[in-house]
Parts: sequence; C-alpha cells; structure tokens
Amino acid sequence: MQISVQRLDRELPMPTHSHEGDAGVDLYTSIDFKLQSGERRLVPAGVAVAIPKGYVGLVCPRSGMAVKHGITVVNGPGVVDSGYRGELKVALINQGAETVSFERGDRIAQLLVVPVAVQELTEVAELPTSDRGDGGFGSTGR
Repeated sequence: MQISVQRLDRELPMPTHSHEGDAGVDLYTSIDFKLQSGERRLVPAGVAVAIPKGYVGLVCPRSGMAVKHGITVVNGPGVVDSGYRGELKVALINQGAETVSFERGDRIAQLLVVPVAVQELTEVAELPTSDRGDGGFGSTGR
C-alpha cells in the first residue's frame, strides 16, 4: 500500500519501519521538550499523511518508552482519519515517576495503517439476544 507523506520538517527522518515486517512506522518529534511526571503534551511530528479511503491511521505508543519511562499516548491509539491532511501530532503523557527529556528527532510513537469497516447504523427498538447479553467489564469471570 502506498501512503503519501509530506515532510513538513525536512530535517527529520522520513517515517520508517525499524525492522522488516514491523506493523508501524516510527514518528519523530520536531521539538525538544520535557514531560514531567503526570504531564500531557501535544507533540508535533513534522509530517502530514494521506491515509487512503477505507483505512485509518492509528498512532500508538512505543512499547520501550512505555515500559522504561511510563510514556504513552493519552488517547492511544490516536485516530488519523483518511480525510485529515494536517500535521500529525501525538498526545503523550508521562505516567512514570521521573521527568523524561526528548530531543528533536527522537522517536515518540508509531503509526499503523489498517483497514476500517464503514458502519451503517440502523436504529432498532430492541437488540437481538446473545449468549453474553449485557454483561461487561469483567463479566466473563477472567
């Protein structure tokens, strides 16, 4: 699948897969910043993309940053709709105990592009029954 990428900050690397077969491409910060413990920040990634119709971009945390420093994506995954053409920005939060510093060009998140089903919603007076019913939030006993 071809994805058109506009590099808004030409000094940053092109989003790339770190390894062959990786699901997502790395996104980089275009600014230096620090995240205090508990702090949230919207971080520009220096690129805009054209996600094809029928697909969605998912901005996901980097697992190493999450485990080592408690850095994750607040609205993870963030959604990039196929019609959006603005700069990608990543809503990061520091859930760790220490302040974490980032330098321009550091990897901050990953972008996955996946197919999405177009939903057609129909209002009904009552839903059909199922084995599960309306039990949720741990209702399976696990």
